[in-house]
Amino acid sequence: MICYFPVCYLAYILFTSFPCVLGKTDTTVNNKTIDRTIQLRTHSIFPPYIDQDLQNRWWDFGADAYINTNKHIRLARARPSQMGWLWSRMPLTASNFIVEVEFKVTGESTHLYGDGMAIWLTKDRAEPGPVFGSKDNFEGLGVFLDTYANSRHPYGFPRVIAMLGDGQTPYDQAHDGEANSLGSCSANFRRTNVITKLKITYVKDTYLDVKVHYRAWDDWSDCFRLTGISLPPAPYIGITAMTGEVFDSHDVISVTTWSAILSASDAQRNKFGASGKGTFSRKSGAESQGGSWLGFIFKILLFVAVCVGASYGYKTYTLNKRRGYGGSAFGGLGYENRRRF
Repeated sequence: MICYFPVCYLAYILFTSFPCVLGKTDTTVNNKTIDRTIQLRTHSIFPPYIDQDLQNRWWDFGADAYINTNKHIRLARARPSQMGWLWSRMPLTASNFIVEVEFKVTGESTHLYGDGMAIWLTKDRAEPGPVFGSKDNFEGLGVFLDTYANSRHPYGFPRVIAMLGDGQTPYDQAHDGEANSLGSCSANFRRTNVITKLKITYVKDTYLDVKVHYRAWDDWSDCFRLTGISLPPAPYIGITAMTGEVFDSHDVISVTTWSAILSASDAQRNKFGASGKGTFSRKSGAESQGGSWLGFIFKILLFVAVCVGASYGYKTYTLNKRRGYGGSAFGGLGYENRRRF
């Protein structure tokens, strides 16, 4: 039995845990690392939605929308020609952010229903109109949760569609936004037994990612991702809904908004990248890769040194014990002279 094996094993356990100290693992998308998030109270809303004065400090609602303080904000009831809206009072000033909307679309009909909802990140706010309850020719992002097809398509409905408005281009309502679509997906979010949510992740001038939650608990489906996209600075957040001759109930359960903080290295790399110095980004990657290899080699050498030291110490200790010496096993330190006079 080699008695110094536990020492080597302990050294192995310690050194294999070094990556937790020498580096960290982040979630990186398109070379942008979101290091942490901070929830924004000013752009989030939950039950009971209103205070004792029957208002909300950070949000406005109007038209046919009404609030059930225990359940939801119903933007449009299951009746013809309904329209309602919910808008933030303050613009969203965060450069990078995540907006998660929990909603519910339901009705009694199984074949004729509509029209749908929209989630807005736009320059203007609270202006009713024909596009799912908000004005046309908008400036900013509209994500439409369309449940009624106005024309024939090779894909199914309900459908999620994104449009980036420039303030002049109208929404292609006759073809369900097909002429304006930047990204889309079919998602059966109507009348489900699962909580339905939509999540928008935006990193300034880099990418916009949309996911939908409707299949199973904690099962997010990728809808679409747009790269190189820029939204108007400081947009308002809005959710609107509309019904026509066909109808559904359209509810907002909650809105949660986070400011996304990029890692410090990414923030500095973005600063250099904006001035056209792409060499800095490549150099950083090379240094990071070189540093990881040096760390790995260092750990191997340190591990071998500990094992060799333990082996030498054990052998010296055994030899001293046989010769009748006491004290330390390393280099004769603590050697006790037993000469007799």
